[in-house]
Amino acid sequence: MATGSTRPTSRDVAQAAGVSQAAVSLVLGDKWRGRVSAATAERVREAARDLGYRPNLAARNLRLGRTRTVLLVVPALTTEFFAGVYTGAARVAADHGFGVVLYPSPEGIGPARDPFASAQAALDGVIASSMAADALTAIRGDQLPLVMLDSDPKGSLGAATVNLDITDGVRQVAEHLLSLGHRHFLHLAADVASWTFEVRAHELAARVGAVVGTSLRTTRAPISIEGALTAAEAALSAPGPRPTALVCDDDKLAAGAYKAARRLGLRIPDDISVTGLDDLALATALDPELTTVRLDAELFGERGMEALLAVLEGRVPDAGDIPVQLVVRGSTAPPSTP
Repeated sequence: MATGSTRPTSRDVAQAAGVSQAAVSLVLGDKWRGRVSAATAERVREAARDLGYRPNLAARNLRLGRTRTVLLVVPALTTEFFAGVYTGAARVAADHGFGVVLYPSPEGIGPARDPFASAQAALDGVIASSMAADALTAIRGDQLPLVMLDSDPKGSLGAATVNLDITDGVRQVAEHLLSLGHRHFLHLAADVASWTFEVRAHELAARVGAVVGTSLRTTRAPISIEGALTAAEAALSAPGPRPTALVCDDDKLAAGAYKAARRLGLRIPDDISVTGLDDLALATALDPELTTVRLDAELFGERGMEALLAVLEGRVPDAGDIPVQLVVRGSTAPPSTP
């Protein structure tokens, strides 16, 4: 990987792969078929990845003509959170004469139909949630100037990453519940392979495990109210001491947990405290209103777009995670005494 101010060039890639610069251009422009072998193409791509090479954007724009269009790749718009991300990104984009095209990945799992015959020719850059990484790969968006949202900065595909401070959000939840006296926890975890959910699980286990006399069980559920209802009902009905606090990876899971608790005759927060994470409109529609972590979705989108503009202009994006805030409402209370 190149370090400091030395940016790897196509000549560096050509030398590393043992090919000509013309071959590098063909491969990275996805015009190699019938001109170079598949093995050579893979060698060039591997060299580019190893060196951290990104095409010269100024030269690319002179060749293709800047479209001033950005693709926002997100899971299916099943909550207002990603609508907020879009709103924030589009607001900053409009201020700079850019448009934002939404590319939702159905159920946040697989790719939707490619909205462009060639994404690389039609776009200046991509902003993508790590939850929609499969779709990103399918449209070859990872070969464009790319900013990743909710992604591990150490292993990101992108030129930059923008994250909410989810670790601190989970810390706030754990400290709130521990301070109320809870010692037996159930984590209702999103059944999605994504860095952001791994962070939640790791931080919750670390915070709860640091206190003597605590226990933590985990059950996984798809991000849906019905899926959460089924998983939470089974977990709360399992043999052994019942947890007094149920920590949910997002507000939709918490809504399912509410239904499970009521089916089992449990009162919230008297018999069990419940927390969410997002602070969707749903959080205040629940009764009692949900204690959750407020994530500023619009600011998240704004920061993502600002980071991409910086990448396009050759600047270093602003660093630092976006702060989040615990909002305490009626779903949490001290555990009842036996």
